[in-house]
Amino acid sequence: MIFYLTTLTNDPTYCTKMKTLLSCSLLFLSIVVFAQKRVRPVDPIDQKVKALLAKMTLEEKVGQLNQYSGTRDVTGPAGDKTTNKLEDIKQGKVGAMLNIRGVKEIRAVQEVAMQSRLKIPLIFGLDVIHGFRVTFPVPLGETASWDLNAIELSARYTGTQAAAAGVNWTFAPMVDIARDPRWGRVMEGAGEDTYLGSLVAKARVRGLQGKGLGNLDAIMACAKHFAAYGAGLAGREYAAADISDQTLLNVYLPPFKAAVDAGVATLMNSFNTVNGVPATGNSYLQRDILKGQWQFKGFVVSDFGSIGELVAHGYAENQEDAARLAITAGSDMDMESRSYILNLTRLVKERKIPVSVIDDAAGRILRKKFELGLFDDPYRFCNEEREKQVLGDLNESLEAARKVGAKSIVLLKNENQVLPLSKKLKSIAVIGPLAKSNDLKGGWSQGWKNDQIVSLYEGLEAKVGNGTKLLYARGCNFNDTLRTGFAEAVETAKNADVIIAAIGESSGMTGEATSRTDISIPGVQEDLIKALVATGKPLVVLIMSGRPLTFNYTADHANSILYTWWLGSQSGNSMADVLFGDYNPSGKLPITFPRVLGQIPIYYNELSTGRPLLNPKDRAWKSVYMDQPNTPKFAFGYGLSYTTFEYQNLKLDKTKMKGTEKLTVTMDLTNTGKYAGEEVVQLYLQDKFASIARPVKELKDFQKVMLKPGETKKLSFVIDKQKLSFFNQKLKWVAEPGEFKLMIGTASDNIKLKSNFELIN
Repeated sequence: MIFYLTTLTNDPTYCTKMKTLLSCSLLFLSIVVFAQKRVRPVDPIDQKVKALLAKMTLEEKVGQLNQYSGTRDVTGPAGDKTTNKLEDIKQGKVGAMLNIRGVKEIRAVQEVAMQSRLKIPLIFGLDVIHGFRVTFPVPLGETASWDLNAIELSARYTGTQAAAAGVNWTFAPMVDIARDPRWGRVMEGAGEDTYLGSLVAKARVRGLQGKGLGNLDAIMACAKHFAAYGAGLAGREYAAADISDQTLLNVYLPPFKAAVDAGVATLMNSFNTVNGVPATGNSYLQRDILKGQWQFKGFVVSDFGSIGELVAHGYAENQEDAARLAITAGSDMDMESRSYILNLTRLVKERKIPVSVIDDAAGRILRKKFELGLFDDPYRFCNEEREKQVLGDLNESLEAARKVGAKSIVLLKNENQVLPLSKKLKSIAVIGPLAKSNDLKGGWSQGWKNDQIVSLYEGLEAKVGNGTKLLYARGCNFNDTLRTGFAEAVETAKNADVIIAAIGESSGMTGEATSRTDISIPGVQEDLIKALVATGKPLVVLIMSGRPLTFNYTADHANSILYTWWLGSQSGNSMADVLFGDYNPSGKLPITFPRVLGQIPIYYNELSTGRPLLNPKDRAWKSVYMDQPNTPKFAFGYGLSYTTFEYQNLKLDKTKMKGTEKLTVTMDLTNTGKYAGEEVVQLYLQDKFASIARPVKELKDFQKVMLKPGETKKLSFVIDKQKLSFFNQKLKWVAEPGEFKLMIGTASDNIKLKSNFELIN
C-alpha cells in the first residue's frame, strides 16, 4: 500500500487512481470481513450460554456440574443418604439426575427444578444399554451380527422408547476395546477389534441420537469409558491399565474418536488408572486429546463416584484435592461423589481454580440443555400420551429384536449338517438350566413389571407343529455340583429324535463387577453334556452368555453348537428361527475364544515376534506354549453358515499406490451351497516392514453379503492412506512407504485370497 501511494503522488491522475485504489481496498476488506463471517458464523446457542452464565452465581454454575442418582436401580456404591436432593435441586445445586424413569417421575422432579432462581432444567440420564421397553441382544452379541444397519436400528428403537419415557441421556455406547474375557464387562462392548469397534460406535451413536438432539425421539449418547477401561490388568474390574502410548493411540482410542466424529454428545471417563494416572484426573486424555486435538464440544461426566475415588487411588490427598484435580483435568460433571458441590466454590474463591474452568464446564452442559430444547420447554419429553403410545405399541420393535437376535447368533459347529432341524421331527428333548429360563435379557437391561421374555422352550413350542412333541428336563442348575437331575435328562433324551441342550451362564454372571478367574461353563453343565453325548442321539448345544467361555468337551463332542449370547426379549423366537433354518446363521465372532484360561489375553492382531511359529512341527526356541497350541479354539471373525461360499478372482487395480491415490480390490463371492445365506467377507492388511513392530494382520474392511444358492457377486473394496496409517514411535499419524500384504477371508484364521501391494512416496 505504501509503494502505491509513493508512486502515485507525481501522477496527474493521482486523485482518480487514489479513489479507485481506495474503493478496491474497501471492497477487498469487505470481502475479507464477509468471508470471516462465513467462516465464523455467530452461534446463537453460544450467545445464549454466555448470556445465561453472566446471570449465574458461582454456586449456580457449580450446581450444573453436580449429578445425583434417584432411588431406582442405583448403579454404583450408595451415596450420602443425608443429602436432601430435592432441596438441592430447588436451590439450583444440581445439573442432572440419573436412575429416574418414566414421564410421571421425571416431570415431578423437573417441576422442582423450575422452582430454582433461574429455572434451569435438569437432564435425566439412565443406563439404557441394549434396549428400553424392548430388550435387544447384549452389545457384544449384537456386534457378532457384523450388521451395522441392524445395530443402528437397535439403538434407534432404544433411543425412541427411552425418549418417550422422559429420558434425555443414556450412558451408552460402551466402546472399550476388550481382549480379556475374564472381565465381565466385555459383554457391554464391541469386542477386541479397533476397526470393527469404531464402526459399531458410530452406528450406535447415530441410532441413539437419531436426526439430532432436539428431536423428540433422540437422546444424548455417551461414549464410555474414556479410556482403556477394557485393558484392566488380569481382567479385573476397576483395575489399572498399563499400556504403551502407541497401544493407547492405535488400539484403544480410535473408537472414541469415531464416536466424536459421529457427533456423540457426551463422554464418560473410566475408573481405572492409565499408565499411573486415574482417567478421571487425566489431563492428557481429557484436555490434550479429547478437547484439544479432537476439538470435542460436548461434556465429560465422571463414572459413578469416580472423582471421590481419586483419594482411594492415592492420587488425591482428600475430596477437596480430588475436585481440584478432576475439574482441572477436564471432568465436567461429577456423578454422585459430591466432590464438586462441596468443594469447587471454595476452591475458586481461594484462587486454587480459575473461574474460567468452571465456566467452560458449566457452559458445555448448558449447551446440551439448549440443544435438547429444554429451555424452550422443560417438559417437552414429559408427554404421558406419547409415552403410552410409544411404549404400548411394541410389535414393530419386537419384530426387529427378533431379527437382530437371529443375526447375532454364531454357528460354531455343524457336524454332519444336523442343523437346520426338520419341522417334521416327531420329538425333541429340550434339556438344561436355560431351556425354560426367562433369564435371557443379560446385564444392564431395564426391568419391567410383567415383562414378557420368550424362553427357548416357548420359542420352540411356537415354531413346531402339532406333530412334534417337546420333552423337557432341567438336568442341573447353573453353578452347583448337584447331579440329581442327570438321570431324568438322559432318559428324556433317549426318547427323542434330537436333543437341544441349553447351557451357559445366568445373566448375573456377566456384566459390571463380575470378573472371573475361571471362564469355563459353570457348575456341572458340561458333565451333563457328557451324559447326553453318551446317549448317541444327535446333540445341538446352545450356549448363552455375555462373554467367551471355554467348553472344550462340548466343542469336541457335540454335533452342533450355537453361541446365542443373551438375545433379549425375543430370545426364544430368535433361537427357534435359526434352529429350524427360517434364518440361516450369519454371525461372526467379534472376540477370540481361547482354548484354555492360560492363553488370556489372546487376540488375533498381536504384534509380530522375532521368533514366530511358522511351522507347527518346528517348535524349538519359538514363541509357543509347551502344553497347548498358540491358536484359539474359535478365532476372531469365525462363524459358520448352513451354506458354503467360494472366494475367487482377486484383482488389484494397481500394485503400487501413492499416498494421494486409492487402491481398488475386487473379488467374486459365490454361494456354492443349497441355502440362501449371508457371508461376512473380511479384508485384512499387514504392514510388513515399519518403524515399529506392527500386527500380524489388522481388519481394515468387511462386507456382509446375501446370496441365493448358486449366485455370484463381485465385491469391491477401497484402500486409502488412512487404512495404512498408524501412530509411530513419536506418536505421529503416518503411513510409511513399503510393502503390504492383503488378505481376504471368512475369518481371521481362514484366509482365502492373498496379494501384495506397495505404498510409494
